[in-house]
Amino acid sequence: MPAAPDSPAPEPPEPPGAATAPDPRRWLALVAVALSVLVISFDMTILNVALPTLASQLQATTGQQQWIVDSYTVVFAAVMLPAGLVGDRFGRRRTLTVGLALFGLASAVGMLADSPGTLVAARAAMGLAGALVMPMSMAVIPGLFPAGEQRRATAILAAALALGTPLGPLLGGFLLQHFWWGAIFVINIPLTVIGIVACLLLLPETRNPTAPRIDLLATLLGAGGLSALTYGIIEGPDRGWADPLVLGVIGGAVAALTLLVLRSRHQRDPMLDLSLLADPTFRWSAVGATLVSVVLFGAFFVLPLYFQSVLGADAFGTGLRLMPMMLGLMVAAKAGDRLVTRIGPRAVITFGLAALAAALLLGSRTRVSDGYGLAAVWLTLLGLGMGLSLITAQASALLTLPPGRAGVGSGLLQTLRQVGGAIGVAVFGSLLADSYRGALDTAGLPAEAADRAGQSVIAADGIAGATGNPALAASAHAAYVHGMALVLLVAGAVAVLSAVLVGLRMPTAEPRGAAGPGPEQEPTTVPAGDHG
Repeated sequence: MPAAPDSPAPEPPEPPGAATAPDPRRWLALVAVALSVLVISFDMTILNVALPTLASQLQATTGQQQWIVDSYTVVFAAVMLPAGLVGDRFGRRRTLTVGLALFGLASAVGMLADSPGTLVAARAAMGLAGALVMPMSMAVIPGLFPAGEQRRATAILAAALALGTPLGPLLGGFLLQHFWWGAIFVINIPLTVIGIVACLLLLPETRNPTAPRIDLLATLLGAGGLSALTYGIIEGPDRGWADPLVLGVIGGAVAALTLLVLRSRHQRDPMLDLSLLADPTFRWSAVGATLVSVVLFGAFFVLPLYFQSVLGADAFGTGLRLMPMMLGLMVAAKAGDRLVTRIGPRAVITFGLAALAAALLLGSRTRVSDGYGLAAVWLTLLGLGMGLSLITAQASALLTLPPGRAGVGSGLLQTLRQVGGAIGVAVFGSLLADSYRGALDTAGLPAEAADRAGQSVIAADGIAGATGNPALAASAHAAYVHGMALVLLVAGAVAVLSAVLVGLRMPTAEPRGAAGPGPEQEPTTVPAGDHG
């Protein structure tokens, strides 16, 4: 039956973002979120510059040092996926603020740690908190910004995340120079308080009530598999790769992660949503970001000890020596958006990975007699490559996500990055330990002293100083540079392979969210409350 003449015709559904005008405080809110990301980010690297001091005062072996770093990244990666679901389902602002509060509390425990075990536990708690913060920081963007502004907003957050990498060692070095080593954790407490207040006042609450429930079995499989894999890689050099425990742990890890993938593929709404990888832009952007994390975590694990033990810098001097990387990163952050507009994200990511490869391969030419000049050159290039590849890859990946899956998709991306980082630290740390021990000359030392000198260059320096044995110190420095050069060479080769893969496989088209408003499925994200 025809409609009555005075009956209004049904209106078509409004496109996302058309019902309400963009929040006028959205850029200020982004600053609050960026601050939260920056706190989590620089804590990933602030510890690296303190590792020599920690190893000396807490008597931590190379393996314990690796776990002090990896306990954060392993828990971070394992909890990221369920954390993304928690935020989507119960509120992203709420999850973000809870994560910041937990991070501050864990930092307070870390500053009071008096043993490697306590510090590992505190770092694991920080990793749990970081897992709540990181995916939510990216997931709030679709609710704050119209489609045409999302690439810029995402790039700003990615830049804050990347800037924390060189900022952490500088800040850590300053604190170590003026205070005790626990101060590297004290600084987190006021920053997290500021972040919490800013998020509560400026950030709107959003959620997706249709998000799937948390899969406890999948969470256990992911956490157990990642932890076991990292443990096996760290213990392999000490126990031997044919050791039954090492083989059993690595085999169990592979089995657990395989079961996780199989379980996820047969669920309608899996916690590990591998269907997101069907989008080639998301897939290859995620691959690029993950491989960048692998090589960067390896490089950052070896550099502080080189500056402090071989070049004789103190903690603050180590941070200063990393500043050329920040210079390159700032240039990349400023130019990256323009380059993406002109030549597309694939070309920018590929060029960034190529610059990373060139920097790492140049760094692998380091010799004991080299001063700081060579390091300053390749660190500048490293920062440029890091900025172009990592910032662009993260922004491109997140722009492919539908609004209702922002938390889960961001969680998947950050999980892949942290898995890459954990494996990078474990593999490159083991490679460094193996090559260092193999090149160290301990002839004439008692068996116990020789064993301790083979554990780390710091231990060898200590023995050399106590016994008046400059030949041991010289051998330790040469052995460490040999191991560092090998790590950088392998990392450079991985970066070359990454550039080739992304250049050949990633689509040239710009992700959907970057081009501006357009037809897309109706958002599942709904407001869960007002500001503040």
